[in-house]
Amino acid sequence: MGHQSTFHAPHGGADFLGWRKTRAGGTEIVYDDGVTRRMVWRVASDAPSEARISDALRVAVGSLRVVPTLYDELKKRAIAIERVAG
Repeated sequence: MGHQSTFHAPHGGADFLGWRKTRAGGTEIVYDDGVTRRMVWRVASDAPSEARISDALRVAVGSLRVVPTLYDELKKRAIAIERVAG
């Protein structure tokens, strides 16, 4: 596994968001609620900005509705994703 960055919810929840580089060089975003839900998305663009992805994840994990906020924040930053698991 390559480089990764993770964020945990500050509001007492177990929500986790992170991004990672795959061995093939792709970028994936991972969400886990700590109980039942685990979701993985592949970033569709060829050279995604790690800073923009981290900013989107940081904002999303700080909200009470993490996944809907994640979608909104990625859309604002024109980061296309495709779901691969979950």
